[in-house]
Amino acid sequence: MLLLRLSGMNEMDKLLVSGGKRLEGEIYVSGAKNAALPILAATILADHPVILSNMPHLHDVTTTMDLLCRMGVIITIDEDMNIEIDSTSITNYYAPYELVKTMRASILVLGPLLGKYGKATVSLPGGCAIGTRPVDLHINALKKMGAKIDISKGYINADVNGRLQGVTIDFPIVTVTGTENVIMAAVLAEGKTIIHNAALEPEVVDLANFLNTIGANIVGAGTNTIEIEGVNSLTGGEYKILPDRVEAGTYLVAAAITGGSIKLTNALPRIMTAVLDKLRLANADIVCGDDWIELNMHGNRPKAVNIETSPYPGFPTDMQAQLLALNVVSEGRAIIQENVFENRFMHVQEMVRMGADIKINGNQAISNGVEQLYGAPVMATDLRASASLILAALIAKGTTQVDRIYHVDRGYERIEEKLSQLGAEIKRVHG
Repeated sequence: MLLLRLSGMNEMDKLLVSGGKRLEGEIYVSGAKNAALPILAATILADHPVILSNMPHLHDVTTTMDLLCRMGVIITIDEDMNIEIDSTSITNYYAPYELVKTMRASILVLGPLLGKYGKATVSLPGGCAIGTRPVDLHINALKKMGAKIDISKGYINADVNGRLQGVTIDFPIVTVTGTENVIMAAVLAEGKTIIHNAALEPEVVDLANFLNTIGANIVGAGTNTIEIEGVNSLTGGEYKILPDRVEAGTYLVAAAITGGSIKLTNALPRIMTAVLDKLRLANADIVCGDDWIELNMHGNRPKAVNIETSPYPGFPTDMQAQLLALNVVSEGRAIIQENVFENRFMHVQEMVRMGADIKINGNQAISNGVEQLYGAPVMATDLRASASLILAALIAKGTTQVDRIYHVDRGYERIEEKLSQLGAEIKRVHG
């Protein structure tokens, strides 16, 4: 078994960014983290090896693989990050706190472990401190399917007699990981499971497509209602993870904020409509093909744009911080309203240290664009906040030191290398 580790990554690493360079060039978009993690968890359900390609080289991915290996899964990886996963050797059904605490997506092993083996012990999750993301929706749905669940000493202890039962689940609010967990639990359940108010995200569709590839019977993914007809077993197969729409959006903003131009390959504009529409309003010239996107600012300063976050197909909360970075150096005043998480403006004070003019009013960030930001020591507080600070640093005068970049390594593959490809002056410093 070869388990890939992130070379050189540690919690003391910093990025030093010298701003003022107009970014130009071409970037290959990596596989989507938010599709890769549930699909990795779903391999637990397969009775034969699965080969996954376009897997991003991210800390959250290696953490998930580590978790699977501790359960007894055999993983082999080649130099192109094609991953072969053999889950038939699972010997325990336990997800420990020391792994789960770093990544909320670890709870995604709960559904497939219950569906395949009828038992699971999973630590309550951790991850970014961006507000309450309760697991009650997962637990209540699994209970309705026949699971007995007890929460004690920070762990979810679950088991079921025989197979889970197909039921109708009506989610009171849209939940991406809740939808994914129920899909995985239902694939091997007895009878039909119907999910109402299901998440519409492309990553949910990618999970369903993967499961159907290895023998599941799922219809309706990408709509409000998903139906899963339980099957007796799943086979193996090969699957390519879809491109990361948030990474793609982040690099588009990097070019826009510096007045530059960029071409993204391995990108899917059809799943990025909300972001592309806002960038066009910000004065970006955008041309798209089936699997590529070109953006050109022609050296112009962007215009400020108002944003309201909402579940897909609305504007994604995971792009809110990046658009705020764009707004603070844009022409005009703009309001960003965060409707998904209640604690997702922790990057604001760090941007203010760089000279941004931002006021917080409840769940709104109100910015007045300034012509110049200035380099300063700043600290990342979560994954997307760290990306936004790097974006702000690209346009700032002088050098910005971004601390705690282990957050950004959770969701961006070699961000400093990709930005350097575009002409940014950026380097990683080991603490």
